[in-house]
Amino acid sequence: MLSPPRGDTEAGSRMLKVDHAGEHGAVQIYAAQLMVARWTAPQLLPLLREFQAHETGHRARFEAELRRRGVRRCRSFLLCAAGGWVLGLITGLCGRSAIAATTVAVERVVLRHLEHQMAVLRNVDSAAYEAVAAIVAEEQAHHDELARYLPRSGFWTAGLELVVGASTEAVIWLGMRL
Repeated sequence: MLSPPRGDTEAGSRMLKVDHAGEHGAVQIYAAQLMVARWTAPQLLPLLREFQAHETGHRARFEAELRRRGVRRCRSFLLCAAGGWVLGLITGLCGRSAIAATTVAVERVVLRHLEHQMAVLRNVDSAAYEAVAAIVAEEQAHHDELARYLPRSGFWTAGLELVVGASTEAVIWLGMRL
């Protein structure tokens, strides 16, 4: 096994573990949404398939880096999977606006989280920095693409975004402490 790069790899490894678990949760959100969107939001199916493929690739990138470091996955991995699947199922059943609001809220939090990670990792763990930086553009595209499907106004979608965003923050916070 290759030795980890010089620098503060403990912090980088901890961040990568949480990112890996989060990407697994995102894969599950899209899996559940895809299961029901054929009835509730068929126009979104191509985007949801594409985004799920991106998230699967992100998860594989983080998994490979964790394996290279000899680090086990985050304890929140299964929590992210179960929570993601339930969130995807519920919002998928609610239709296009709920699917869009969910992705926008999750990606808004994730993008802030990734920007913070890159600032911390830039000079201390180049491998972790590169793994994180490699996914930012696709995460931004997910946010921007589905933001187009949000209604101009609406208490329901704004409330959903608030709840999903707060839940995403909580899962990240918990993952960083496990």
